[in-house]
Amino acid sequence: MRFVSWNVNGLRACITKGFEKFFKDIDADFFCIQETKMQDNQAENINFDGYYKYINSAIKKGYSGTAIFSKEKPLNVTYGLGIEEHDKEGRVITLEYDKFYLVNCYTPNSKRELERLDYRMIWEDEIKKYLISLDKIKPIIYCGDLNVAHKEIDLKNPKTNHFSAGFTDDERKKMTELLSSNFIDTYRYVYPDKADVYTWWSYMRNSRDKNIGWRIDYFIISERLKNKISTVDIFSNVYGSDHCPILLELND
Repeated sequence: MRFVSWNVNGLRACITKGFEKFFKDIDADFFCIQETKMQDNQAENINFDGYYKYINSAIKKGYSGTAIFSKEKPLNVTYGLGIEEHDKEGRVITLEYDKFYLVNCYTPNSKRELERLDYRMIWEDEIKKYLISLDKIKPIIYCGDLNVAHKEIDLKNPKTNHFSAGFTDDERKKMTELLSSNFIDTYRYVYPDKADVYTWWSYMRNSRDKNIGWRIDYFIISERLKNKISTVDIFSNVYGSDHCPILLELND
């Protein structure tokens, strides 16, 4: 099974920058998208032969949003966490299949001056609780832009970013707590010491050309699936967004 995740930073804009070619070439079984920045009616004409489409839009126009394109019809589809406070921004879609849950997530950014850090901490506790509840039923595949670089190896300049959104001690601790709940970061499981590999680069100061980036996009899976991992990859040469796509392949 081939899974792809990509924060497209506006799906309609990304489509004008080569999204469709990558989508068709990669031929994923499940293609998860974050930051669609569109309403449901704006996605009506975005379809791909052979795929079911699931969209979760924010109430606020042009903001946040998630989508999944899947070759296989799920047993059940859930939008959000079932908590009104957290379900206004279109950040979570869950597809249930016979042997696993697929959870696509766009984690809230703590923002400049960390103005949303307190909310982020509440979100982290709720999403962890949600994932653990699913994992008790069947294994999970959790992916998306999780807006945190977990370890110093996961960003170019850790020393100067300890008080930056996405690398605060609080955010990193929440990721550690999640991974300590019988989940694994698939990329670090396969490549524990691989450095200078990132999934997001600022548009400022030619950051991408200089590879001054952060690894903030993840495939996290239930620990009991780890022996099924076939391939993990980061497509840093694929443009169209300030993020790049990531890949997970699992043996059936």
